[in-house]
Order: sequence, then structure tokens, then C-alpha cells
Amino acid sequence: MAIPIEYNLRSVVNRWVSTLVAVLSIAGTVAVFIVMLAMAQGFRATLTSSGSPQNAIILRGGANAEMMSAVMLDQVKVIADAPGVGRSSAGEPLVSAEVVVIGAFPLLSSGSDANVQIRGTSPLALQVRPEVRMAQGRFFQSGLAELIVGKNVTGIYKGFDLGSTVDFGGGRWTIVGVFDAGGSSFDSEVWCDASVLNQIYKRPENVFQSVTVRLASVGSFKELKDALTTDPRLTVDVFRETSWYSEQSRTVATIIRVLGFLVAIVMAVGAIFAALNTMYSAVAARSSEIGTLKALGFGPASIVASFLAESMIIALAGGAIGCLAALPFNGFTAGTMNWASFSYLAFSFRVTPAIVGTGIIFALLMGAIGGIPPAVRAARLPIVVALREL
Repeated sequence: MAIPIEYNLRSVVNRWVSTLVAVLSIAGTVAVFIVMLAMAQGFRATLTSSGSPQNAIILRGGANAEMMSAVMLDQVKVIADAPGVGRSSAGEPLVSAEVVVIGAFPLLSSGSDANVQIRGTSPLALQVRPEVRMAQGRFFQSGLAELIVGKNVTGIYKGFDLGSTVDFGGGRWTIVGVFDAGGSSFDSEVWCDASVLNQIYKRPENVFQSVTVRLASVGSFKELKDALTTDPRLTVDVFRETSWYSEQSRTVATIIRVLGFLVAIVMAVGAIFAALNTMYSAVAARSSEIGTLKALGFGPASIVASFLAESMIIALAGGAIGCLAALPFNGFTAGTMNWASFSYLAFSFRVTPAIVGTGIIFALLMGAIGGIPPAVRAARLPIVVALREL
């Protein structure tokens, strides 16, 4: 025979002071847990959204980052002629041979320098990545020291307003446009003509670091990969762009997630003790009620289930409040170093339904751990001892 849940609800309300302490402890733990997971999710989503399933990125064989790769101009021409490569309306192969360098510029927030990834692209960059569009100004002209910057760059660094000039690499560059990459990592990059970037950094003009290809269709990837990896003139690795950027996010996202779990576990210990204290206090204050329930025929299993349910109600309330407290962080923009590119990356926190569900489960787990010992103690309380409290 089960004890009615109304009995537990009235008990929670009657002991609202100790209940409130336990609820707030669990709420704080869940809020921190969710925010850390939202941070990791936002970082991963920003990099993952940088790739398109219809794009492939090609690097030197064995290179695990663009900075470590080198692709020669004659290899770029072989790639452009490979099967599966998409073509523009003018019949040009949609291939962008690119170079990247890192520049240090002062942050608006602190004035300290942070690394920016500067990407030298081809004039076909916007056709290769149709998800990127010009939001202000115009695209750079080939052969000129002109820059277009991601929409996050203007809000993060000093001196990147449209029409202004910046100095780096021994050259003076004019900012002629701002592009919107839909919240991807490109929004934290600066783009220019690859040949001009090579000239200013005194690099060989026939060496690039990666080649991005717009495929004829999403299904053309295998055809392109098979053709390039079996061509004796090439020693390259071919990745689908979505997989490439997902892998780039793995290290930092894992670090953030592990730190989040560690912080949450430390806080959870305190929250569990708060729940234990609340439930032990409930058992001590209601020993006469427990004796009466047993005298009425409620067995040990019903007593355990009742007190455990009460602990879970407290945990559920704490979890719900924690989730509500974390929701305002959804969309909050922050930045961190992307260790894959050694550059500063702006990203937005993402509080997803899956993360909220995880937070609720985490709260219920704390409630269960904090509720079982007091519930067992209540079930083991002898009837005679309990009824002496009447």
C-alpha cells in the first residue's frame, strides 16, 4: 500500500525553510552544470557550422592543421580537374586555394592582444562557401591589400571598422567589407587575397596550405576522395568539411565539458549534503508520524518510497529553478582560444533541450543520493520507539 503523494507535498511546504536551503543548493549546482555544458555545446556548434556537407577540404597528407599543411600550385590544378568538383555558372571549377596566418590585434574589452586568423582566399571564396554573404561594403579586389572581416571581428577588436586601415605583416590594409558567416568560426576571421598575403609575408606564391572544394553534389565526396587519394601526383588527405571542423572542436569542447563536470561534482557534494540534512531532519521531526504509518499497516517499502519521493520533489524543484536560472545564458557571446588554429574564436552559449534534460536528470540523481539514506533510516525505525514521540 503506497502513501499518498499529498502527504509528502504537505510535508515539503510545512518545512519550507530547510526545504528552501536544499532546493537552492541543487538549483545552483544545476545552473552551473548547464552553463558549462552550454559553453561546450556553443563552441562545438560554432566550429561544426563552419563546414558544409557539400564542401571538401584538402590538406597535405598527414597534416592535422592548416598551419602544418602545404599544397603546391600544380597540385591545386590537378584537384581542380578532378571528378566531383562543382563548377560556377561561368564553368570555372569551384576551388579555393587558401593560406592562413595569425595576426595579433588589441581586444576592445581589455586592450590586450589576441590572435586573429587571417585567411587568404581566392576570388571564388563566396561561391565555394555560399553560406557566407557580404553584410556591409564589398568583396576585396584581387591584387589589392584589401580586407573583409567577419561580423564578430568588428565587435571584438579595435580598429576594424568598415573603411579603416590596419597594419600587419609589414603592409597597410584597407577594410572594404564585413561578411556574415551565420555564426560559424569564419565570423571571427579576416579574409583577403591569398596571392597578396603570400607576397606581403614573403612566402612562395605557388604554395598554399589548404584547398576548399565545392562539390558538384553532397554525394560527390567519395568520387573526389577516391580520385585524389589514388592519384600518384598527389599526397593529400581529403576531408568532408563538416567532419574536419567537428574534429577541430573536439579538444577544446572536451576540456570545457570535463571542467564543467568537475565543478558540478564538487558543488553536487554540497547539494547532496543539504538534501541529506533536510531529509534526516524530516525523519527526526516526524518519527511519531512514521510510527503511526507503520501501525496503520504501511510497510518498510512504502516508507522508503514515500521519503524518497519527497527528496525527489525537492530535487525536481531545484533542478527546474537551476534550468530557469541558466536560460538567460542562451546566446551569450564569449571567446576563447581555439587550440587547433591558435586564434581567438567568438562563440555563443547554446542551452539546448538535451542539456536542460541532462540538468534535470542530474538534479534527480542528487535527490536520490541525498534521499535514500534518510528513507532507509525511517523504514528501520521501530514502531515502539517511533510511537514514544506521541
